[in-house]
Amino acid sequence: MEPVADARLYNHRYQVTHLIARGGMAMVYRAQDLLLNRPVALKILYPELSADPLFVERFRREAQAAAKLSHPNIVPVFDWGEDEGTYFIVMELVEGRSLAEVLRGGATLTASRTAQLAAQVAAALNYAHRNGMVHRDVKPGNILITTDAQVKVTDFGIAQAMSSEDHLAEDGLVMGTATYFSPEQAEGAAVDGRSDIYALGVVMYEMLVGRPPFIGDTPLEVSTQHVHGVVTPPTQIVPTVPRDLEAIVMKSLSRSPEQRYPTADELRADLLRFVDGQPVHAAGAVGAFFGNDSTQMVQKVDAGERTQAVPVLPGPRRDIKVRRRRSKGPLVAGILSVVIIAGVVAYFSLSGKSGLSIMPSLAGKDVAAATLTLTNGGIGTTSISQSQINSATVPLGKIVKTSPAAGTKITSSSSIVLYVSKGKLIPPVVIPSVANQSVQSAELALKNVNLNFTVQNVTSSCTAQRAPNVVLCTSPVAGTSVKQQSLVVLYVLPQNGAFSVPKVSGDTTIQASNSLGSYQLTVSGTPTTHCSNTVASGLVLGTNPAAGAQVTSGTTIQLITSSGGCPATVPYLTGRLNTTAQTLLEGAGFVVVEDVAPANLCTSAQVGEVVTQSVHPGFSAPYGSTITIQYCQSVTTTTTPAPTGSTGVTGVTGITGATGATATTTTTTTTTTGG
Repeated sequence: MEPVADARLYNHRYQVTHLIARGGMAMVYRAQDLLLNRPVALKILYPELSADPLFVERFRREAQAAAKLSHPNIVPVFDWGEDEGTYFIVMELVEGRSLAEVLRGGATLTASRTAQLAAQVAAALNYAHRNGMVHRDVKPGNILITTDAQVKVTDFGIAQAMSSEDHLAEDGLVMGTATYFSPEQAEGAAVDGRSDIYALGVVMYEMLVGRPPFIGDTPLEVSTQHVHGVVTPPTQIVPTVPRDLEAIVMKSLSRSPEQRYPTADELRADLLRFVDGQPVHAAGAVGAFFGNDSTQMVQKVDAGERTQAVPVLPGPRRDIKVRRRRSKGPLVAGILSVVIIAGVVAYFSLSGKSGLSIMPSLAGKDVAAATLTLTNGGIGTTSISQSQINSATVPLGKIVKTSPAAGTKITSSSSIVLYVSKGKLIPPVVIPSVANQSVQSAELALKNVNLNFTVQNVTSSCTAQRAPNVVLCTSPVAGTSVKQQSLVVLYVLPQNGAFSVPKVSGDTTIQASNSLGSYQLTVSGTPTTHCSNTVASGLVLGTNPAAGAQVTSGTTIQLITSSGGCPATVPYLTGRLNTTAQTLLEGAGFVVVEDVAPANLCTSAQVGEVVTQSVHPGFSAPYGSTITIQYCQSVTTTTTPAPTGSTGVTGVTGITGATGATATTTTTTTTTTGG
C-alpha cells in the first residue's frame, strides 16, 4: 500500500490516501469517507476507459446491479459517481489479502483449506447467479480473504446480466482473464453461471497444484488450450491430492457446460461434503489454462478452430432409385470378402504397431504431449507419474528428464517418472529490519531484496515507537529467511490510531515544528514562554499536550519556549561560614564569587564567616547571576609593653640593654584560614 502524493478529494466526500492495487481496468485506492468517517476502497477507471461513453454506461448499470448484491461473501458496493471526467466505484475496504497474494510464487493450500475457501466463493457466485448476474472474471485476484478467514468476492466490473444482450465484447475481442476463461467465453459465445463454475475450477486447481491447468506465452495461446486442451488431473502433479476433491475439480473443469455442476450451489454442497468426510457426487470431468494474471482484452479463438456440428439431412434420401431384388448369394460372398480383407488389414496393422521398447526423448515437451506419446506406445496412464525439480535452462512446466532415461529399454509395464521443471532455483533472502522506518523506506528496502509487501493495521504489540506512516513491526519478523517474492506484512498505525507526542525539548522552534509535522501533528502559530533553569532562552522547553501524551493525527500542539532562568530569592548569608554560603548559593542556581573582607571589618570570633553579600537577603536575582560574598580571613591586634624582667612575652622581636631596660613594643598578626 503506497501513500499517494496527491490526496485528491472525489465528490467532496472521498479523500484518497493510499494506492492499494492496479488492475486491468482500474486503480484501487484506500480512501476516507469524510461524510460517514469510515475507510473505503475507491476503484477508479483508467482515463482511456472513462473516455468511452458506451463502456461508462455499461459500467454505470453494472455498478448499480452489483450494489444490489448483498451477501456475506460479496464485497458490497456503497456508491458510484463521476468527478471531473473520472468515474469511480466506492466499495467496502476489506482488511486482509487476496488469494493471489496467498498463492504467489507457486504456493499451494491443503485440500481442506481449498475446499473451505472455494465453498464460500461458490456461495457468493450462487447468490449472484440467482440475482441474474454472471461474474465472468473469477480469479485469485478477485477473491479476498479477511483476517478472520472469511472470503469476499469482489470486482463485478465486467459482470453482466444473464438476460442482457449488451455483451462486453466486440468483434474479435472478449473481456476477461485468459488464465481463468471458460471454453465458451474464449470462443466469444454466450455465458451463464456455469462459466463462473469453470473459472472457480481453475482457481481450485491452482490452489492444489501451485499453477493453473494451462500455461501459455500469450493469452490467445492459453485461450486456445481451454477450447482444445485436456486438463492433466491434479494427482498426476501432486499425488497427495484426495481423489474426491480431484473429482470435484475435474467436474468443474469439464469442457462442455452440460457436464459441469448445473449450479454453484451444487458445487458448494459437494465441497462441504468433502470437508465433512462424506462421499461426493462429482463424476469424472475433462478439460481447461495459464497466462497473464490481469484482466485484459484478448482475441477470440477463430471460428475455424471451434468445435462445430455437422448438419444432418432432414429425412430419408429420395435420390436413389429402387433396384430389382437379386439373389443373396453374390451379396453374402461380397460381404465375406470384405470381412476377410478387413481382418487381414487389421492383423497386419496391429502386428506392425508394436509397443514402446526404447524410452523416447521427452525433454522440453509439455506433460500432455509426453503423456500422449507414452500412452500411444502402450504405457498405461497409471504407470506415468510426475515429479517437480528446479532447472535453470528448461522453462517452467516443461519436462527436464525422465526415469528411465531416454534410450533405456522399457516394456508396457514399466513405471515412468516425468521430471517437470519448476523453474530456476532461487536462493532465499533474509527479511531486513525496517521497524521505525517510514513505509516508503521500508517498501524500498524490501524491493531491493526481491520481496513483496502489503501494509496492514497493527493488531498486536510492536516494539517500535508508534507514529503515523512508520513501520511498527513486520510479519515474518526481521532476520527470517524466506523465498524471494515472498509476502512481508508491514504493520502500521490504523487510521486515527493513537500515539505518543514526541519529545522536542531543547530543539529550536523550527526543528520542533518539523519533527511534530513528520508525526502528522499541527503546530499552533504562537508559542508560549516560561522560565527555565535548564533550557537556554529561545529553545523549546516543552509542548502542550506534553511529551508522551496520547494523540491522533491532526492534533494541534502548542510549543512552550524558554524565556531564560527563573528568578530565585537570595538567602541570608551573614554570619555563615563561607563554605556553607557557597553551597546555598550554588544550590539556588547562582554563581558565587568569594572575596576576603578587609581586616578592620573582622574580629577574631568572625574568622571564616561571611560579613557582606552583594545582593541583600530576601531579594530576587536571575537564575545564574553572580553573587559576591566577603568573609573574614585575618584580624589586627596590639600588644602592651611587657614589665621589666618578665619572661615569656610573645611577639617580642628583640630586647636591648640589661635588666630593667625597657622592651620594644611590636604589632603581632594572627592569621586563621576559614574552612
